[in-house]
Amino acid sequence: MTQAPLSFSPEVRAALDAGQPVVALESTIITHGMPWPDNLDMARKVEATIRENGAVPATIAVMGGRIHIGMQDAALEALAQTPPDQVMKLSRADLAVCVANGRTGATTVAATMICAALAGIRVFATGGIGGVHRGAEDSFDISADLQELAHSPVTVVAAGAKAILDLPKTLEVLETMGVPVIAYGQDDFPAFWSRQSGLAAPLRMDSPDQIAQAAAMRAVMGLPGGQLVANPIPEADEIPREIIDPVIEQALSEAQAQGIAAKSVTPFLLGRIFELTDGRSLQSNIALVLNNAKLAAQIAASATA
Repeated sequence: MTQAPLSFSPEVRAALDAGQPVVALESTIITHGMPWPDNLDMARKVEATIRENGAVPATIAVMGGRIHIGMQDAALEALAQTPPDQVMKLSRADLAVCVANGRTGATTVAATMICAALAGIRVFATGGIGGVHRGAEDSFDISADLQELAHSPVTVVAAGAKAILDLPKTLEVLETMGVPVIAYGQDDFPAFWSRQSGLAAPLRMDSPDQIAQAAAMRAVMGLPGGQLVANPIPEADEIPREIIDPVIEQALSEAQAQGIAAKSVTPFLLGRIFELTDGRSLQSNIALVLNNAKLAAQIAASATA
């Protein structure tokens, strides 16, 4: 085998061949982010948002030894109905193993970036990236997403890093790795459910065209890696810091008390925060993903104009 086993949906293949804008989408939010049938409904809405804003969606997942770049609706529905314990949650370390063994796998931010770059897709919309976990000075728990941003030439549109993380340390690591962190339309780095983190964003841009030009210039200059676009959640959908921060602290304390660690931490925290906010965190999560999909489509359209 001399090439990665990529399978393109007809829609995505036609768009790429014609030089039309395409936006990559991850699949762990479908398989591990929310239950059936809410996950399928959300996936369809995200894809529709991208189409409404002038681009073609390419949801990425691994099935049957192939990396699927774009999924037709029947395949999307089948993936959404697959029990989470039957789907590998893929990052850089296990992506190739999943493909080689013919397993089913859902792509995280890092794995989606790798697959998008292989497919020639340069813009990716997600919810929030992983980062440096609180207490990482003892646990060394740092998401592979950060390293991937320094490697793969993909513009990632997210509502910042997940607010359960250590945001100051996350920004420090991104700076060390040379990753541009661009706040969209504001000076403050957004904090996922909240528009403000209280941390100054390293860079600010106010239009999709500026962001597309910055990515193009990185390629011209031979700078490796991508860029992170931190897109604040719409004001009407945010959970302000004064409300969400105490909830996050409670969930973190409970995780520590129960000895939850490693890959189990994030799912536990997100589930507990959902319970403590009576589902409000999930509604905000859906809103920010749709908002990111819109901006990503606009960036991709600018890049191909």
